[in-house]
Amino acid sequence: MENFQFYTPTEIFFGKGTENQVGEIIQSYGYHKVMIHFGGGSVRKSGLLDRVEHALQEHDIAYILFGGVQPNPTLSLAKQGMELCRKEGVELILAVGGGSVLDSAKCIADGVGNPDIDPWQFFLKKEVPKKALPVGAILTLSASGSEMSASCVITNEDGGFKRGFNSKTHRPLFSILNPELTYTVSKFQTGCGTVDIMMHTLERYFTKSKQVDLTDRLAEGLLKSVIEAGRIADREPENYEARATLMWAGSLSHNDLTGAGRQVFMTVHQMEHELSGMYPQIAHGAGLSALFCSWARYVCPYAVERFAQYAVRVWNCEMNFENPMQTAQAGIAATEQYFASLGMPVGLKELGITDEKFEEMAEKCTFFGQRTLPDYIELGKEEIVAIYQMAYEAGDKTGERR
Repeated sequence: MENFQFYTPTEIFFGKGTENQVGEIIQSYGYHKVMIHFGGGSVRKSGLLDRVEHALQEHDIAYILFGGVQPNPTLSLAKQGMELCRKEGVELILAVGGGSVLDSAKCIADGVGNPDIDPWQFFLKKEVPKKALPVGAILTLSASGSEMSASCVITNEDGGFKRGFNSKTHRPLFSILNPELTYTVSKFQTGCGTVDIMMHTLERYFTKSKQVDLTDRLAEGLLKSVIEAGRIADREPENYEARATLMWAGSLSHNDLTGAGRQVFMTVHQMEHELSGMYPQIAHGAGLSALFCSWARYVCPYAVERFAQYAVRVWNCEMNFENPMQTAQAGIAATEQYFASLGMPVGLKELGITDEKFEEMAEKCTFFGQRTLPDYIELGKEEIVAIYQMAYEAGDKTGERR
């Protein structure tokens, strides 16, 4: 087991109707001026924004509204939020939405706390935020785990760069998790969320660290629970227990629990950031599902036992001791079939893109030759292009593998 630090200071309020407690919760922390940060019109149409405003008014908490967050949130919008917070004397940012809204809120919080630093420097890892405004969350989508994570990902439209970094300043002060708020999430976005939750654990599970059996069992149990809950939520969108499982698993999958004692780098996430950074219309979960199985097939020969263990423990495949590669490949195929069953793409062609940008995406992923991606084998530009190409051709071969 590797040395590790585990820091999860976020207070969780989980269950039905918990969003109505937001005024009382913020008052208990002693804050008096809040910015409500959200995306489009869905929080208004659902009545959630009205309930949040009413809860704040009941506890004499002043607030301003700042909407407009899009999937793959942008640095330019975050900078507008920073100026607004400074101008209005905001003490806490309340993110009402999914991972994109939370990432935008975290970026704003860092910018306000460090006014003399260009916030993009944090994402380039040239500067470190010393402090930040506190962030609270009311979650409406089970996916990113940003409600308990130290991560923040932003797209800089100048060049189409999507970058992320971790910081203690990113851990929300509190997060309100009511699974009922996810009932109206579309089948597609529910599938994207299920993939994202799984990937946050899969990318902690598949690393070249030594095996940590306790962490492995936590990861495998979470994956099996998410797989079943994802199936149910896909068929029964208002199944509370399935939605509750996905929501809580999303938090646990990205708060570092399922990677404790292991080295973590999130290779597929790095490659997907270039994909949705260049094509912002691509949902993050869809990009991950389109890449993961091709990455897995590329690196599997260098970690056959690990992939075979995953196949047996998570997908109940029978172990072929004479040919463990067959078992390992069966687990990858089971993952691919599951993603497809949720309506998720399992190849890049399904996302409607061509292969003309693969070289550029790989170049950006290596930071223009300044790094390789640590994996079971080092992944440089040539290897990353090869994985993109495999993922591009994957859709043509999926039927054959089934």
